[in-house]
Amino acid sequence: MDLETVTLSRIVEKLAPELVPFLTERELNMNIVLREGLAVLAPEDAIEIVQHSIYENQKQVMLH
Repeated sequence: MDLETVTLSRIVEKLAPELVPFLTERELNMNIVLREGLAVLAPEDAIEIVQHSIYENQKQVMLH
């Protein structure tokens, strides 16, 4: 298994740049570990990662 760590901003800029204005700086700077690397992601994968990242960010904000 080939793991790659990238920021959410790299994923979004490559696969769904229209989402950049809707994400916070904190969300864009989140590290994401990809199992097969950035090269094999599809746009629908990016959407799923963004949704999960927003959820995780909101959960952390609520806990603080």
